[in-house]
Amino acid sequence: MFGFLKDKLKKAVGKFTKEVEKESVVEEKIIEKREEKRGFFQKIFGKKDREDIIEEKEELLEELEKHEEIAEEKPKVKIHEKKPELHKEPEIKIQAPKIEVKEEAKIETKKEVLEEAVAEKIGHPYLEEKEGFFSKITETFTKFNLSEERFEELFWELEVVMLENNVAVEVIEKIKNDMKKELMSGKINRKGVEELILKRLKDSIVELFDIEKIDLMHELKKKKPYIIAVIGVNGSGKTTSIAKLTSMFQKKNLKVVLAASDTFRAAAIQQLEEHATRLNTKLIKHDYNSDPAAVAFDAIKYAEAKQMDVVIIDTAGRLHSNTNLMEELKKVVRVCKPDIKIFVGESITGNDCVEQAKEFDKAVGIDAIILAKADVDEKGGAAISVSYVTQKPIIYLGTGQTYDDLKEFDSRLIIESLEL
Repeated sequence: MFGFLKDKLKKAVGKFTKEVEKESVVEEKIIEKREEKRGFFQKIFGKKDREDIIEEKEELLEELEKHEEIAEEKPKVKIHEKKPELHKEPEIKIQAPKIEVKEEAKIETKKEVLEEAVAEKIGHPYLEEKEGFFSKITETFTKFNLSEERFEELFWELEVVMLENNVAVEVIEKIKNDMKKELMSGKINRKGVEELILKRLKDSIVELFDIEKIDLMHELKKKKPYIIAVIGVNGSGKTTSIAKLTSMFQKKNLKVVLAASDTFRAAAIQQLEEHATRLNTKLIKHDYNSDPAAVAFDAIKYAEAKQMDVVIIDTAGRLHSNTNLMEELKKVVRVCKPDIKIFVGESITGNDCVEQAKEFDKAVGIDAIILAKADVDEKGGAAISVSYVTQKPIIYLGTGQTYDDLKEFDSRLIIESLEL
């Protein structure tokens, strides 16, 4: 899970970090040049001409673009073969490409290429490492920040990666605003850019799950029978999730009644009935096109009479745009007053899953979320987004086809999977 998102995110963060570090190196050299001309007390208490520095930095950055290709990789040695002459053994000559290397500083790494280019613009003396008192003061007080326009430009590729991996717009905006606040605070040490970006990204994702959790097994002890309404669109894994919940409850010695309130979809009753038979649990059903609320009501009355522990209501899968079916769902909720309404979404549908959860929440109010088919979701955008957007906790992940494949959700696993 999250393999595709992890790889893409790491690559985009790396490029974003590299560009921000480039900004810091350029600004560092410009400020060092200016500091040499300032007096002792000006160095400590004086104000830096922020706008002038930024303007000069932008001009220099344009010139640095032509140096980027040099740092990507070290020059490769080319081998040229000379055709052998008659009665002579072939000669092989090795000829390396001619590259002008200045004696003052050899080009080896990305940072050195950048510093070399800066040196050409503002002078080589500023490349020399300074150990004096003034240089230490300069390093202590030298920070860098980005203009808002420049930040937007650098963040764009990271934003595209998240969009491609089904991360909701609301989540991207949160991460973007968090990152912007951190990088534009004017308090960033130029040597800690990468650590700062990764930490802020990790903290932002952790905050997405800062929502009060629901311990369903604990909640079941509060009331008997405990009524669960399961809602979602057709094909999302709703009925299978109901069967998995039933199996999990039975292992805790709880008696379950199922209500076949999906009287709309063909074969829906037979599908739930098959699960009920395999699990040896009671099913309450009516004919197709019957009132779904009446089926659920009968199941609750049966549970009360037989001292059953849990009633799970299977509702018709519907799109939020189907007004009539949504009204039926509202009636089921109104008549049965479920203790919890669980939305089941298909993790691999990404932003569709998030939008469906939002609409169902508006219509009937959802309390918790189960993400089905999470085991085949390489992008992971729904898992990252749906809880934050709806402000409802994810309680379980569907991770396979057997009854045991229902895992309690743990946000720490997502952070670990993304390797942040």
